[in-house]
Order: sequence, then structure tokens, then C-alpha cells
Amino acid sequence: QVQLVESGGGSVQAGGSLRLSCVASGYSASSLCLGWFRQAPEKEREQVAAISRGGLYRSYADSVKGRFTISRDNVKNTLYLQMNNLKPEDTAMYHCAADRRPCNGLDVPASFPYWGQGTQVTVSS
Repeated sequence: QVQLVESGGGSVQAGGSLRLSCVASGYSASSLCLGWFRQAPEKEREQVAAISRGGLYRSYADSVKGRFTISRDNVKNTLYLQMNNLKPEDTAMYHCAADRRPCNGLDVPASFPYWGQGTQVTVSS
């Protein structure tokens, strides 16, 4: 069983930055497909960033390209999301997700069986 715990959310003004972290346990992170999703109120959950198991390949939703950077440290079993130039429309609950398979870029929530509890990001204008 894979457990995921996110941290790093908070409230910032537009243009600010936050760095989210997600610690994985119960399985070697180097064998996990990991990604970041977000869900705003009354909206569907969407994947914003994906990273291959070795960290070489990364994919981003168009809405965050150039502002968000996904990375991972497989020694620390940790996934990161650096978020810069935040906008009010980035306000959402952010979740990390995992599966024991190779990643295929951005994917749908149903493809991931393991989820963290989420960390709230609120961006004010």
C-alpha cells in the first residue's frame, strides 16, 4: 500500500510562490508514477503536472506551463511542485497521486489508485 502526504499549501497574493511537497511511503518512489492534481470548488479534478519515474520526462497542463515546475527526489521519496507567479485561478485543493506503473504524461484521476489528503492553495488578487 502506498501512502502519500502533501504539505506546503497556504494563502498567497497573486504573483507569489509556493512549493508543495508530497512524501511517499510504503513503496519505493523510484518505481511509482507520480503526479499533481488540483480540484477547485464545483470543478472536476485535473492533472496539472506529471513526471516520469526517473524524473527525465515532465508534462504540464497548458494553464500552468512556464509557471509550475514538477520535480522528484527518489532518495527522499518526495515529489515537489514549485508554483511561481500564482494567479487567483490557481486556487484549489492540490493532491499528489501515485501508481505502480510507468507514467504516460498527463492522465485522468481514475488512472491513479493512491492519493494524498490534499493541501489547500488560495491565491488572492
